[in-house]
Amino acid sequence: MTASRSLSAGLRALRPAAFGADPSGERLARIRNSPHFADGVFVNPESTRTRPSGGSTLELAKTFFRKESRVRRAPTGTVPVHPTTYADLARPPASGLRLTWMGHSSVLAEIDGHRVLFDPVWGERCSPFDFAGPKRLHPVPLPLAALGPVDVVVISHDHYDHLDLPTIKALADTDTLFAVPLGVGAHLEHWGVPADRLRELDWHEATKVGALTLTATPARHFCGRGLRNTQHTLWASWVVAGDEHRIHHSGDTGYFEGFRDIGAEYGPFDATMIQIGAYSEFWPDIHMTPEEGVRAQLDLQGGSPHGVLLPIHWASFNLAPHPWAEPGEWTLAAAGAVGQAVAVPVPGQPFEPAGDLPVRPWWRDVSLPLDREWPVPEITPEASRDDDLDLVGEA
Repeated sequence: MTASRSLSAGLRALRPAAFGADPSGERLARIRNSPHFADGVFVNPESTRTRPSGGSTLELAKTFFRKESRVRRAPTGTVPVHPTTYADLARPPASGLRLTWMGHSSVLAEIDGHRVLFDPVWGERCSPFDFAGPKRLHPVPLPLAALGPVDVVVISHDHYDHLDLPTIKALADTDTLFAVPLGVGAHLEHWGVPADRLRELDWHEATKVGALTLTATPARHFCGRGLRNTQHTLWASWVVAGDEHRIHHSGDTGYFEGFRDIGAEYGPFDATMIQIGAYSEFWPDIHMTPEEGVRAQLDLQGGSPHGVLLPIHWASFNLAPHPWAEPGEWTLAAAGAVGQAVAVPVPGQPFEPAGDLPVRPWWRDVSLPLDREWPVPEITPEASRDDDLDLVGEA
């Protein structure tokens, strides 16, 4: 028995800090009491495959290592970055709402006098190790310390490209609050965030930060940072509502019918930040294609184009077999087909959804051309939230 305990202690000592910590105690009890936890794991709102199955793993490896596809999965030159400064962000937004995409899924939202930072990743790699794993394709637009005070950091789930150890450790030394899905607080406490600065929520639970209401809403994804995926931390999309504005951050998610319910209960939204990258036929249920992202946008807005869509989860890391520039091109085509306003800023470029939108396809300057017809959603002026959206175009 003593030898077994010694072995367990030794294995824990070898565990990288970036793996975080497993939920325990009252936190684990709360997880087990969640209506979204069954048979020892959190479950998705719809049946979901989270890993390639059958022979797909071998085919995926072939796709990743095929020379012609590798070339297209990276930019051909230096990715442009807006040289963001604190001065850019010190002036309050004239409309009361300003978004600054820092790359991937990291967004600073200045909403109704508050500053909300979604999924901040300032590390060089989305990996538990600093010597291996996907490396960022462009620098962060500004140092984290130059960002200025943040009222609340919102985390969608605990994957490395959304929950970054060095970034959280730096933010732990500030007085910001953290809003996280159920179970994720175990990682943050392990890294030095005091428990009294955590707001840990199940789906449809809400918390107040100043005059803002933050609500964790469903997503269709999965979790895990260690060698074993225990599904003991939840994943979520987020609604942030102020006195004048409402925004939605999708986190990582596959398309599912629940977007309509989120829109009906919490929308419509002035702006949405929707995942449109890192999709693949090998994992169709856990990441959306740009067509699905635009379809989700319409669902969130009650069935018709409304507000501004900011595409996220692309351009910063190479995480899927598709060409690097494909999410940008496909999103413009899909949104244009239904008349949905889209903002495509370079990383670090602040914009106000109620003002002039950045719409220039900047990625074309540093990518190989893509010549194909994109599948897009179809919508009619009389569309309602109960309409079916059909695909047109070639797959």
